[in-house]
Amino acid sequence: MQRIFSGIQPTGVPHLGNYLGAIRNWVSLQDGHECLFCLVDLHAITVWQEPSLLREQTRLQAAVLIAAGIDPDRHILFNQSAVSAHARLAWIFNCISRIGWLNRMTQFKDKAGRDREAVSSGLYVYPNLMAADILTYHATRVPVGDDQRQHLELANDIAQKFNHDYEVAFFPAIEALVPPGAARVMSLRDGTRKMSKSDPSEQSRITLVDDADAVAQKLRRAKTDPAPLPDTVEGLADRPEARNLVEIYSALAGTTPGQVLAEHGGSGFGPFKEALTAIVVAAVSPIANETRRLLDDTTHLDQVLRGGAERANAIAEPIVAAAERIVGFLK
Repeated sequence: MQRIFSGIQPTGVPHLGNYLGAIRNWVSLQDGHECLFCLVDLHAITVWQEPSLLREQTRLQAAVLIAAGIDPDRHILFNQSAVSAHARLAWIFNCISRIGWLNRMTQFKDKAGRDREAVSSGLYVYPNLMAADILTYHATRVPVGDDQRQHLELANDIAQKFNHDYEVAFFPAIEALVPPGAARVMSLRDGTRKMSKSDPSEQSRITLVDDADAVAQKLRRAKTDPAPLPDTVEGLADRPEARNLVEIYSALAGTTPGQVLAEHGGSGFGPFKEALTAIVVAAVSPIANETRRLLDDTTHLDQVLRGGAERANAIAEPIVAAAERIVGFLK
């Protein structure tokens, strides 16, 4: 049984894009794999986080994952900072990775923007920590989107260089896992931008704790264009907002955009948004309700995360201790 590592930052409120792009697929991967689901709070503090809010959002993210179908009894759910092996291996990888490799990371360039001299060094070496997250467990498969493929390639480069430098066959190769059905969900206010926790507009995203009224309101206000829906997918080519709504519908309905348009083509956005609202509410409401129930007992959530960290540490500690001995640390 192959071991899968998946990580998500416990910042902001998880939204429909997180669900359709990652969480729903994680749930399906639980059958047939050994899974570690990690709330990557070390990654989160590469930008400033208010401490009490970070703790609150870590619990919220754990509750959402469980409510969405992650089973913390069959698999491991934990927060990254609770397992020191991540930070220890990340430091070794900081010394293995090359500056030139990190300079090629496009995601750092995108996040740092023009003010790269003012961002934290943690953001710069973020990919080394990501490599450590995976290899701390000798995980061999990692679900990734297109924006993380470059980081996964770097993780393999680091593993290979470690093995070469120390003449060992210690770290395994990592395979990118692109689950079928992963959807790229865009902002409800701008169909050219991904739905994001950090967007200042609450109307840009449907969160996994929104009630039915909030979902309906956000979809009514979702940006569209004056023309009716086309009859074919080709008609969506230059209509990013229309394409986004159709793709959300198809992803949740388990159908194709073409089939959605065969049913709704020629319709105005008013009736279509009503149909879309019903599908989104049916998907989100059970998660939102269960999340609220779980958050009523934070003591239990903390116990789940502590138990997960203990199980994660039992896997990680011998692997990272061995890596430390390989590099010459006196253990």
